[in-house]
Amino acid sequence: MTEFAVWAPDRNRVSVQVGDDRHPLQPAAGGWWRTVLPDHGHGTDYAFLLDDDPAPLPDPRSLWQPAGVHERSRVYDHESFWWTDDAWTGRTLAGSVLYECHIGTFTDEGTFDAAIGRLDHLVSLGIDLVEVLPVNAVDGPVNWGYDGVGWYAVTENYGGPDSFKRFVDACHARGLGVVLDVVYNHLGPSGAYLDRFGPYFAGSNIWGPSLNLDGTGSDEVRRFVIDNALMWLRDFHVDGLRIDAVHALRDTRAQHVLEQLAVEVTALEAHVGRPLSLIAESDLNDPKMITAREGGGYGLDAQWCDDVHHALHTVLTGEGQGYYRDFADAGMNGLAHVLTRGFLHEGTWSSFRGRSHGAPIDTARVPGSRLVTYLQNHDQIGNRATGDRLTHTLSPGLLACGAALVFTSGFTPMLFMGEEWGARTPWQFFSRFPDPGLQKAVREGRRSEFADHGWADSAEVPDPNADATFLDSKLDWSEPEKEPHATLLRMHRELIALRRAWPELSDPWLDSVGVDVHAEARTLVVNRGAMRVVVNLGPDPVTLSLGSTITRILLASEPTRSEDDSFTVPAEAFAICRL
Repeated sequence: MTEFAVWAPDRNRVSVQVGDDRHPLQPAAGGWWRTVLPDHGHGTDYAFLLDDDPAPLPDPRSLWQPAGVHERSRVYDHESFWWTDDAWTGRTLAGSVLYECHIGTFTDEGTFDAAIGRLDHLVSLGIDLVEVLPVNAVDGPVNWGYDGVGWYAVTENYGGPDSFKRFVDACHARGLGVVLDVVYNHLGPSGAYLDRFGPYFAGSNIWGPSLNLDGTGSDEVRRFVIDNALMWLRDFHVDGLRIDAVHALRDTRAQHVLEQLAVEVTALEAHVGRPLSLIAESDLNDPKMITAREGGGYGLDAQWCDDVHHALHTVLTGEGQGYYRDFADAGMNGLAHVLTRGFLHEGTWSSFRGRSHGAPIDTARVPGSRLVTYLQNHDQIGNRATGDRLTHTLSPGLLACGAALVFTSGFTPMLFMGEEWGARTPWQFFSRFPDPGLQKAVREGRRSEFADHGWADSAEVPDPNADATFLDSKLDWSEPEKEPHATLLRMHRELIALRRAWPELSDPWLDSVGVDVHAEARTLVVNRGAMRVVVNLGPDPVTLSLGSTITRILLASEPTRSEDDSFTVPAEAFAICRL
C-alpha cells in the first residue's frame, strides 16, 4: 500500500498517473489531495495531473527522479535500505574540523561510491565532518548543485538515494560525520514546477525563483522547507546542514523560518540521540543567527564567516578589488581584529555596500566555534574568473602560514577539497543544462558578471558548459605524493593533530585571544594561553621577543632559532611554541 499525496490548494482535480492508468486523488484538509493504492510500492513510477492539463508533472516531494527532473517520479521506501551505523553517536561542531567536498569533482568517477574510496585519506588528515555540496536533483549531467529543483531527491549524477546513504554509512563507519549543503533561497532555472501546484513562489532573487515564506499559503511552503531539512537529518542520517545564503530568505513573520527550523531540529536531536548541527551561510554579520534562543537569537549552531577569509586573503595576496577593499585597507591590523572578533564589519562602514554593516559579537557569551572559517572554499575559488586556487598565487610557505592562522584560531576551521596538499587543479564554475538557450544565457551571464567586476579580459572566463571546465576541476590524486604537495599535506596533518592535542588551540573563547602585529615587518604573534603562534608573512627573516622564556617549539614550517624569549622566524614561515 502506498499513499500518494500532494499539496495543490487552488486545483479542482488532481490525479496520479501510474503506467497508463490515472487514479483520482481525494481532497483533504489544508489544500492536500490524497489516495492510497495497493501494489504500487518501492520502484513504482508515477506523476501527477492537475485539472485539465495533459502534461504529467513530477512530485514536488519526490524522493527519486531516476530519469531526470522533468520526468516521472519513482516511489522510494526509506525502509528498503539497511543501515550499519547503529553505534554512531555523532560529532559536535565545536572542536571539529570540516572538509568541503563536491562529489562530482572529488574523484574521476564523480560518484558517492567512488568518494567512499577516498574517505581514509580524510581520516588520516584528521577531519571530523565532511561537508558535501548540494546533492539534490538538478537538470543536466554536471552542476555545482545550487541549481537544484528536486529538493527531496538525490541526483542520479552521483548515484541516487541509496548511493548517498552508502556514503553516509561509510563515513560513520570511519568516525566521520556528514554535513549536507542545502539551498532554500532559490530554485534552479530548469525543472522548477512548484508554482504549478500552489503559491510556492514569491518573486525572485539574483539566482532564481524565491520561496513564499510569509505570504498567503506560506504555512505549507515553510513545511516544505522544514520537512526537507528533517528528512536529510532523520532518513539519510546526516549530522548537520549548511544552509545556503540565508540572507536571501525573505521572511517577515514573527518567528523566522530559521528559528522555526532550529526548534524542530532540536526536537529531532533529542529523538535520534546524536548532535545535529545547523550552519548558516550569512552575509549579514548578524550575531542573532548564532545566538541561543534563550538569548533572543535564532539558535543556529554556526555560520560561515567570510570576514576572516577576506582579511586573510587580502593580507596574503594583496588583492583589494570589490568586496575586498575594506579588508585590504585594514591590512594586518584588520586581520588581527577578525582573529579576536570574528567580524570586521560590526556596524561599521562598508564601502562595497555603501552603508554601515553588521553588529558586534558578544565574545564573552558567543564562542568563536560558532564561526566556520577557511582560507578557501567553493565560492571563493569557483567565483573567481578562472577558478584559480591560492596555490596559483602564493608560495607554499604563505599557504602554510595561512593554514596555521586558521587551524590555531578560536573558530571552527574548514578545508576545501585538495587544499590540504595545495592542489593545482582549478575549481571552476560549471553547469550543463540540456536547453541550448539556457546554456547560452549562463555563458554570457558569467562573462558579463566578471567584466562588471573588472577582470582584465572577461573572454578568458571558461565556458561553464564545456566538458573541459568540469573535467579540469577534478582533483588530481597523484599530486599528494609529489613535492611541494607532500610537505604541505604533512603540515596540515600536523596542524590538525596539534589543535587536537593542545586545548589552548581549540579554545573557542575569542576574548582570551591576543594578537600582536608589526604591520611593516608583516608579522603576527597570536597569544593562545601559554601558546604563541608566530607568523612571518614578510620576505625577510624576523627576530621577535615573546616576553617569556620559550620552553618548547611544537611545530615550525621552516627551521627556527630561539634563545630565551628571542625567536627568529624565516621569511614566509610560521612557528608554534609554548612558553
